[in-house]
Amino acid sequence: MNSVNIDQLLHQMRQMAAAAADRKPVPAGESAPAAFEGILKDSIQQVNRLQQNADAMATAFEKGDPNVDLAQVMVELQKANVSFTAMVEVRNKLLSAYQEVMNMQV
Repeated sequence: MNSVNIDQLLHQMRQMAAAAADRKPVPAGESAPAAFEGILKDSIQQVNRLQQNADAMATAFEKGDPNVDLAQVMVELQKANVSFTAMVEVRNKLLSAYQEVMNMQV
């Protein structure tokens, strides 16, 4: 991995941390469905972008693009795989919590 990729990664991490710091906590008793919906939608779109980027890099490598090396392709594929796996786990936890709430007796 070259220094440009590390710098980009650090920049992305700092942007995420700044975005998380700007979010204001929701007071107890109030709900923020639009905020949750937006966060979920943004997360899914980010995973989709990572997968598309990895696919594009893999295709470029297969076509023999001299600007793309195998290490970059493998890193992008792993980032896409990890993000997709994390998204699936979050979905599973949300589904499990929903089912648990639906099975509660009132």
